[in-house]
Amino acid sequence: MTEKTSFIAIVGCPNTGKSSILNKLLGQKLAIVSPKPQTTRGRITGVLTFTQQDNPVSYQLVFTDTPGFHRPRTKLGEKMVKAVGDSISGVDACLLVVEPQGEIRSAELDLIDRFKKGRMKAFLAVNKIDTVKDKTRLMSRIDEFSKLYSFESVIPVSALKSDGIDILSEELKKTAVPSPHFFPDDALTDQPERVIAAEYIREKILLYLDSEVPHGTAVAIEKFKERENGILDIDCVIYCEKESHKGIIIGKNGGTLKKISSKARLDLEYFFDCKINLQCWVKVKEDWRNREGLIHNFGLS
Repeated sequence: MTEKTSFIAIVGCPNTGKSSILNKLLGQKLAIVSPKPQTTRGRITGVLTFTQQDNPVSYQLVFTDTPGFHRPRTKLGEKMVKAVGDSISGVDACLLVVEPQGEIRSAELDLIDRFKKGRMKAFLAVNKIDTVKDKTRLMSRIDEFSKLYSFESVIPVSALKSDGIDILSEELKKTAVPSPHFFPDDALTDQPERVIAAEYIREKILLYLDSEVPHGTAVAIEKFKERENGILDIDCVIYCEKESHKGIIIGKNGGTLKKISSKARLDLEYFFDCKINLQCWVKVKEDWRNREGLIHNFGLS
């Protein structure tokens, strides 16, 4: 069987649905999602392998989901933006994800400029088409971006409804070149299990907390150990930037923290396919998003 491989970076502005598209392509939730911008903080690798007995070619697409491209206000933000630039260099293709309406953002123009300078093979995914009733607006949107860059193809999709995902997958397969697969055919990611657990917990923080509080949090896994009976013990510390934020995360009588822990545990049990004993604590590390050492310690460097 002939093996083909392609490395593809998924890029775009915050909250355009990059992680949702990755999850739909993989057929499994790997990247966390929330309605809040800048949910993704670092590069996430997702592996999709197509192997069929009646097909002489086996394809492996290695996706890199990147943070939303934005103007950074903290050292953590600077590292997130740098992660996008690093991801674009050295891949076989880029998938630019945009929304179906609104003004073209300066960050999108910056990304397209990077495509031009690197002579990148790029695809355009216009996400959230389920929100557009007048399809002539969608065609106008496609025309706007097509004038800016010669995309390999433009695919309207709805990650929410799974519309267009199969078409997108087939288009991206065309970027694969003859090469041995870099990951086992049954691999989903190269992310350590501790990182996946921390991200699932952080997702619930983003979902159940408002304002700036969730963006000032980091999750560190202190214990990740399986018992002989198969139960997985996970101890985590949620770090925040202010004492007042600690009280908000814990909530009245510990109610908010219990909700975060309970919902995260259910998702983790589904992902790891085992019973989980999850224990969470909250600690304060003031202004950690501007402290290089702490950013590194939290695995975000």
